[in-house]
Amino acid sequence: MATIQQLSTRHVLGIKYLTEADIQLIFATAEEFKEVINRPIKKVPSLRDITVANLFFEDSTRTRISFELAEKRLSADVVNFSASSSSVKKGETLLDTVNNILSMKVDMVVMRHPAPGAHHFLSKHIDAHIINAGDGTHEHPTQALLDAFSMREQIGELAGKHIAIIGDILHSRVALSNIFCLTKLGAKVRVCGPPTLIPKYIAELGVEVSYDLRDTLHWCDVANILRIQLERQDLNYFPSLREYTQYFGVNKALLDELDKRIVIMHPGPINRGVEITSEVADSEHSIILQQVENGVAVRMAVLYLLAAYR
Repeated sequence: MATIQQLSTRHVLGIKYLTEADIQLIFATAEEFKEVINRPIKKVPSLRDITVANLFFEDSTRTRISFELAEKRLSADVVNFSASSSSVKKGETLLDTVNNILSMKVDMVVMRHPAPGAHHFLSKHIDAHIINAGDGTHEHPTQALLDAFSMREQIGELAGKHIAIIGDILHSRVALSNIFCLTKLGAKVRVCGPPTLIPKYIAELGVEVSYDLRDTLHWCDVANILRIQLERQDLNYFPSLREYTQYFGVNKALLDELDKRIVIMHPGPINRGVEITSEVADSEHSIILQQVENGVAVRMAVLYLLAAYR
């Protein structure tokens, strides 16, 4: 596969640092790779002789597996690293850990880290290409790219379309990356959730704010529903999960009220019966499984384009 242009940056640290042209190039490349992964022979030699280290300092299943599958589909050599079974528990610093891995001649680092900005720190100290697989509550760029790619498959170009992000906006790196991505593509974005879970600064990013789920579902073309991240909450942001579900849980009765079909998305993992019912998650409105498939194609595109960066 040959590209006639390249990304404007040698790292993918966040959507904030990508241009609209970068995003469109990733989408065009992902479309080609989606054809590849639906063939009987799913592997291409694009990253042969490239070594990728997956560094996960936070637990992850879906993102880590998606990246690892993307890397193997591209024929890369893959090194997996988990902080829970490493020298990090013995006090080794992030830079020491990465330098030790780079001494093994690693070309690319895919990292998830609980500290916002960890990837920026690394990018100033090591030569490898870095992909942010999630940093604290800051960004998760490849999730936003696969979300926007999936939306575009369903409703066409996103300019002027109404996209709602519903749920725990305050603690979500997915929400921030989605806002950056969707606004760059010209979409109209609205966030919806309890006032305690919507940051005060969010309107400054060019999005609408609503506390009315029913009105938001009538307004939107796509509803991207986020999980309540109880593990990141050190305070009680709402009285109970039952009350949250009553006011902000998406169920079939709400969708049946609409005079149009809207697309339902969720980055996973799903708290079934809390932010979304099983009936909705498994309905014809839902493209949750397509998001998973598209995640591999989009991550293949990002890896391929960074490896080609000169």
